[in-house]
Amino acid sequence: MSKDKNSYPCIAITPGEPAGIGPDICLQLAQQALAAELVFIADPVLLRERAHQLKLACHIEQWQRPTGQSQQPGKLFVKPISRADPNHCGELKTENANYVLATIKEAALGCLTEKYDAMVTGPIQKSIINEAGIHFSGHTEFIAELTQSGHPVMMLATQGLRVALVTTHVPVAQISQHITQDNVSHTLQQLHQGLIHYFGIQQPNIYVCGLNPHAGEQGHLGSEEIEIIEPVLHQLRAQGMKLYGPFAADTIFTAKYMDQADVILAMYHDQGLPVLKYKGFGQAINVTLGLPIIRTSVDHGTALELAGTGQANPASLQLAVTTAINMVNQIST
Repeated sequence: MSKDKNSYPCIAITPGEPAGIGPDICLQLAQQALAAELVFIADPVLLRERAHQLKLACHIEQWQRPTGQSQQPGKLFVKPISRADPNHCGELKTENANYVLATIKEAALGCLTEKYDAMVTGPIQKSIINEAGIHFSGHTEFIAELTQSGHPVMMLATQGLRVALVTTHVPVAQISQHITQDNVSHTLQQLHQGLIHYFGIQQPNIYVCGLNPHAGEQGHLGSEEIEIIEPVLHQLRAQGMKLYGPFAADTIFTAKYMDQADVILAMYHDQGLPVLKYKGFGQAINVTLGLPIIRTSVDHGTALELAGTGQANPASLQLAVTTAINMVNQIST
């Protein structure tokens, strides 16, 4: 979206599962002044009900087009999408699965048409969407399909650590099938380009995990490092990329490597993310690279038991929004 120098980025926010803490943290976030125009894509009835329960200010205005204004405390611009079935905190309903997907679709397609500058997603409950008879493996894959993106890259970040993934929501038994030269090469190129384009890191230092214990122990514990990962690193280094590894995953997350790395590339979800979440759970975010739009997300789940209690922590959502704002501003300079 083209903006004059006095306007603010327009950020679409989807609260996610209506029975979880997504509405809570959106309402908490809206109590702050922020240097962006926030548009909450949600059921306004849900937001009013939850605000009343949490005793939070909630002045809702229906959003139609960008105004260039910044977020004012207690005021919510809402792009209304109604739930199929009213529900209470912690009460999952399959009837609302399509509502959740409709909010994501509005945000993603709105970014494609430059209605919004970026989208930020709250936590969803994948199980209830699948129980509704809808095949759904995650936000990342769904948004990639909507935006016709072949291979997006998931990168999570917290203070002092970024972790990206070659494979995302893949069963452990199938991971090795997806560690191919094409996948590793594509992920590294998207990661390299994303760090330059959105984060202003001109020569990113990318440290790469091996797939196997001890990074394969020179082929004695697996051959993927020798046959797949190392040839890709050699090829991309020849193109000028600063790549290091492959290193054993049980040692790469130490100061010796982390202090030098702009990002660590893990081969699979539970190789890299447990470390990141231990370091910064609730203070971390997800950034999806390789899309034609900017998308960030919280790093936590729906926390159904906390919905409506006032105990939900909006820190991850605030960081996701701040990061989205910074990414928009980075490419606008």
